Amino acid sequence: MLRQICLTVILVGSLSVAESASPVINKDIEFANVDGHSLKLDLYLPADSKNAPLVVWIHGGGWKAGSKSNCPISWLTDDGYAVASISYRLTDKAIFPAQLHDCKAAIRWLRANDDKHGYSTAKIAISGSSAGGHLAALVGTSGDVKKLEGTVGGNLDHSSRVDAVVDFYGATDFVLRSKTQPHRANEKGSVVYRLLGGGADKKVDLAKQASAAFHVSKDDPPFLVFHGSNDKTVLIDQSQRINEVYSKAGLPIALHVLEGSGHGGKEFYSGERRGIICEFLTKHLR
Repeated sequence: MLRQICLTVILVGSLSVAESASPVINKDIEFANVDGHSLKLDLYLPADSKNAPLVVWIHGGGWKAGSKSNCPISWLTDDGYAVASISYRLTDKAIFPAQLHDCKAAIRWLRANDDKHGYSTAKIAISGSSAGGHLAALVGTSGDVKKLEGTVGGNLDHSSRVDAVVDFYGATDFVLRSKTQPHRANEKGSVVYRLLGGGADKKVDLAKQASAAFHVSKDDPPFLVFHGSNDKTVLIDQSQRINEVYSKAGLPIALHVLEGSGHGGKEFYSGERRGIICEFLTKHLR
């Protein structure tokens, strides 16, 4: 029923795009500064909705590239959600857990400043693709891990916990990846090597610390996961792994495999997937 409602809203919205009010977009808002490096976010707010539920977006790019300006779920404003697309330190600036600390800093800042911008943080969802999907999944599962909280940006009296996770083809187990994709996880100069400051096969403890699958606990939020069956960049076994761990823990998770799809593409954020995302957020944020 929820999906039917969401799809109806999407259909109606697509028929009246010309009549709908444009979202309010506030770009380059600084939420933290680390050793002179400014961390910023972009806010997308529905034009006709106050206290909209908040979805935080984390961009991909192998932790070494990418930008908050690429936010493929900004259309959520059409469905009454606020979206915050955040930046984080890339691996040319710092190694893990800096990236996670920055994401949690953004969430704390968003909670501390919700009354100034008009969105609601009563419940927050976090989402991301590829490297951003990895970080979103890790934010979702590490809410009780103090060593992964960090102090970036302050606002430590506010929680960095989230209420739902939408993970697009992110890595969730670097120990597994060191075995199934050693060229991406172990070799010097590879994306995971740069993230961890060494190969996942050598820095096993840090690899586990950086993997959502090793932090799953009974109080973790529901997950929605999308992955392409032909993804050669992040193998589908990464999404299957978090699905397995979550299912064993009795936690809610739904894995949607896009047959024939590779690592990303418009199909992940449109059509039937848009309805699935809307249904999930309606269930867990509203």
